[in-house]
Parts: sequence; structure tokens; C-alpha cells
Amino acid sequence: MGNRNTFLLPDLGEGLPDATIVEWYVKVGDTVRLDDNLVSMETAKAVVDVPSPVSGKVLRLGGGPGDVIATGAMLAEFEVDPSMPQRAEGQDTGHHHGARPAGKGVGTQDPAPDDRVVASSEGGAIEDAGVPPPERKSDAGGERADSGTVVGAMQSSDAVQSDRLLSVGGVRAMPAVRALARKLRVDLSRVTGTGADGVVTMADVKRAAAEGTAAAGHHPNPPPRAGKGAADFRQSPAAPSPPAGEGRGGSTRSAAQRTALSASGRPMRTQPPSVSASGQPEQLRGVRRNMARVMADAHSKVVPTTLVDDADIQAWHPGNDVTVRLVRAICVAAAAVPALNAWFDGDTLTRTLHPHVDLGIAVDTADGLFVPALRNADLLDARGVRAAVDRLRAQVEDRSIPASELTGHTISLSNFGMFAGRYATPVVVPPSVAIVAAGRARHQVTPVVGGFESRKVIPLSLTFDHRACTGGEAARFLRAMLDDLALPD
Repeated sequence: MGNRNTFLLPDLGEGLPDATIVEWYVKVGDTVRLDDNLVSMETAKAVVDVPSPVSGKVLRLGGGPGDVIATGAMLAEFEVDPSMPQRAEGQDTGHHHGARPAGKGVGTQDPAPDDRVVASSEGGAIEDAGVPPPERKSDAGGERADSGTVVGAMQSSDAVQSDRLLSVGGVRAMPAVRALARKLRVDLSRVTGTGADGVVTMADVKRAAAEGTAAAGHHPNPPPRAGKGAADFRQSPAAPSPPAGEGRGGSTRSAAQRTALSASGRPMRTQPPSVSASGQPEQLRGVRRNMARVMADAHSKVVPTTLVDDADIQAWHPGNDVTVRLVRAICVAAAAVPALNAWFDGDTLTRTLHPHVDLGIAVDTADGLFVPALRNADLLDARGVRAAVDRLRAQVEDRSIPASELTGHTISLSNFGMFAGRYATPVVVPPSVAIVAAGRARHQVTPVVGGFESRKVIPLSLTFDHRACTGGEAARFLRAMLDDLALPD
């Protein structure tokens, strides 16, 4: 009998403490070869294939699809087969669970956008492979198309095992399948799953995309989905009938859906949410899990102060791009007041002013918030800015953006006004010291000599870390933005 080997989840190169299992390519009892793909893991920024560190028989798996595994925890256990190829003892694979190697800190951009995971029982770090990844095979034996969501794909085992999936929005599908559906613009709620227990598979999504039967945004009176509906809600026989007129004035809930408090018609002692809440608890994963950590960290480390004002854009000529103009105004202001285009280390009380502008562009998605960096924004013209922003948004939407593009911004922009809202208190994420938020453009009555005029304005909110910037510096920065935005072109 060969020696047993316990494989620990490696550091996937993003500094995150855990990752979520998406899909196992093997099952207990399978025989794998060195560097065959073992499992697909979802981090906050990518879906990464983790290869096997040894050749041998799979004895134990550390969890199922949807489970969160801590970095350094047991991922799999093997019985090593000495007759099969093994990694040479002492071979340097760069594995670690501690700090990143020198040159890989915040703001450092990797020379190559595609990385690979080199696995060992000690865990590992992402390294530059230097070669393109081979094609992966599906469980049906045919080619498995790249969904555009896997970063660092290597060789893949032909054995793919999909056990249990989590249901989100009434649809059971893997995160990678959902990413493919978003890329192909397929509405998963209208796809019939052919997997076990109605699971939607990659093949189902591709078939729906090819047939055009489940295009996103097109719902021609779909029949009600099987499962819990209005008839599944039960009301106590003792509950009184709703008062006359109940349900009017915007209320759409039926009597059967009313809570015990509203049905009683009497004041009652407030109970904890755990007693009366009807929702299903959902553990945060991937992007949202990382977002929660980042926001909590920012809340504990930054001393935020916000200034607001309105940028008068009445003089703009037709055809001006709001996002492009905001990017230009931030670059102009950063050149005038470098204190806000900076990083700050609260532990050493060190401030770093940047001569260039790597602008973080907040992108809202169904999975959570991404902030890709628009590199050297101060060197781009209007056309270059628009092309770069479109590229970053597209890469975020299909989850193909390299992890290196999601770090190292020197200042940020959140253009939430495209949805709704006027002013905000955006969150500064260390080590940056400032973020600009633009609200929804509007017309407002402005007093002028001899009367009043209706002027078009964009509300701006500037949040800065008051440890690193003075109120005067922030005000001058905002003034420089207002002056640039007031120009016709």
C-alpha cells in the first residue's frame, strides 16, 4: 500500500482566507495523475482549477459543491502510487500560506494575465505557467468549451463528478454554469435542467442559447414554476379575515401571506427576526463574501469625511460622455491636488503620492461589487477611456478579468447615478485615501443676475481619509473637478 498524502487548499494567489468548491472532477476511489485537474474553486475574483499534487487513488474529499474551504485546510486525501509519476522531492513550487513574495504586493501588476496553480500537499501559490492551458473534456467525452470564467485552467481529468448544488432564485446550478448563462444571455429560470434532481448543466445552457428558447429579458407569460407557490402558504383557521380595503394602496400580499402580527390587528411585543423571519439564510460566497470582508476592514481602518457639491454641466456640447468626463475631471484634480491620489499606511503613518492615476471603476453585478483598475487613466484620451471602461466592464460581466486588474487603484470612481440617487457616502478602501461618487444628473433652478435659470447639474460626493488629507486639500480637489466639468468639451 502506498503512502497517504493529505492535500491542503493552496493559497490561490489573491490573499483570501478561503474559497468555495464549485465542482469536483474526481470522486472517492478514482485514480488521478499528477497535475490532473482535481477540483474547481471559486474565489472572490475567479473560478480556478486546482490540480492534483500527486498520482494515486482518491481516499477522501474535503467537502461538496458549495462548501467553503479555508486556505490551509484539508481539501483531499490520496493514497500515493509509487509506480506513477510523482513530483520530485524538494522541487520548488513556490507554495506558501503566509505573506506574498516580494514584488507581489498591492498595486503590483503581474506580467502575464493568465496564471496557473502549482499544487502540493503543503498548499501553493499561483505561478506563471508560460504555456497555454490544454483543452478540458466534458463528462460526455466531447470538448468542453471555455466559459470565459476560468482563470489558470490546466490539464483536466476526463472524470467529472457533480453531486449536490445550491439553489439560488429557484434554479439549481453551479456558479460556473451561471457565469456561462450570463455570458450567453440565457435566463436560467427558463432552462429545463437535465442533471440529477433538475440541476441545470453546461450542456443545458448551451442548448438553450443555440435554440434561442431562453433569451434573458424575454418572458412570454411563463407558467408558474414547480415548488412553493401561493397555495403552499398555510394560514391558521383562527386568524381573522383582513379588514375591508386591505391590500389597496400598494399592498400586494394576500391574506394567506400576512404575518401573525398584522393578522391579529393588535399591538404585540416585537420578537427577534429569528422567530418570525420567513426567509432562507444564505451563506455569502465568492465576490459577496470578499466584499463583506473588505467593507468591514475599511470601516475599521479609515477615518472618512465626505464633501458634496453640484457640477454645472449646462455648457456641455451634445455628445459628451458622462463617464469619460468624470474620469478626465478626476485626473485633472489629481494633478492639481496629489494628496488625494495616494495610498496611506495607518500602521506606519506613511503616505505615498502617485504620479500616475490608476482609477478604480466600481462595477455592480448580480454577484457583488467589482472594482477593476483603469490603468494610466491620465494618459488616455476620451476614446481611449471609453474603450478601456467598456473592456473592463465586459471582462467583469463574464468573469474573465485577470485578478491583477482588480487591485492597485490609486483613487476610485462610483457612477451610481446611472441607477438612482443624488448624494452618497462612498467607502474608501485602504490603502487608497479617496473615492468620488457621481449621482443622477438633474435640472435645478439657479439664481442668476436678473432672474432664474434651469441648469443641468451632476451631484458629486467626495469621501476622503482624513488621516491622510486635510479638508482644504479635499475641497481644492473637488473645486478642480467642478471647474473641469463646467467646460463645454
